[in-house]
Amino acid sequence: MRILFLGDIVGLTGRKAVADDLARIREEHSIDLVFANGENASGGYGLKAKHAKNLLAKGVDTITGGNHIWKYKDLYSRLDSDNRLLRPHNYPDHLPGTGVRILEKPGLPPVAVINLIGRTFMPPIDCPFAAAETIVEGLPADVPVQVVDFHAEATGEKIAMGYFLEGKVSAMVGTHTHVQTNDAKILPGGTAYLTDLGMCGAQDSCLGMKPEIILDRYLTGLPRQLEAASGRSILQGAIFDIDDTSGRAVSMATFQQQ
Repeated sequence: MRILFLGDIVGLTGRKAVADDLARIREEHSIDLVFANGENASGGYGLKAKHAKNLLAKGVDTITGGNHIWKYKDLYSRLDSDNRLLRPHNYPDHLPGTGVRILEKPGLPPVAVINLIGRTFMPPIDCPFAAAETIVEGLPADVPVQVVDFHAEATGEKIAMGYFLEGKVSAMVGTHTHVQTNDAKILPGGTAYLTDLGMCGAQDSCLGMKPEIILDRYLTGLPRQLEAASGRSILQGAIFDIDDTSGRAVSMATFQQQ
């Protein structure tokens, strides 16, 4: 199977680019499944229920989250009821939702989608490595494909998670920094890997936000409310092929469309 995983969707510009272009991208690249990180899709921070619904209707098969997934409380009930929405699994168990879903689509083998969040330069949270180990060990034997979104700041932590999960999952990709890295590869154990998928948002921006506000914060040291940028868009992510039977990756490449 061929999977497209899109990086953090940022604001209206990112949502519109996905909505307008995804059907064509799926056809041009023969994509079977589309995953995307949506934790910044609503105004640059958080994910409103209506925006999650729209992205799913436009062809995103599963939406993963991150540290901003909790901003809009109208999403909470959907995190519990919609098996296409995830939040990082190493948040406390009593919170809405889960970080592991089994996606079943006609004509394809079951796919486990796993969402974790890092701890380095991030708010205190349970160990993502322990959570990953527990999830992988508990997956049903008849789920051959496993895809992990590790939402983390530090490249070293993401690389470490890649090697920790090498040979245990089909693919591990990083999100959160909004900067696409140039290290797409297949690890020796057959796991597709990329440190960061990048973002879907305004091309002329600072991580999807208005650059003038970011500059003012750096130049003055004063707090400013960030705003998602507009204008021409960029879509970034990765496309990888997974063997349906073994669950091992057979190809891995970055994806970018301006």
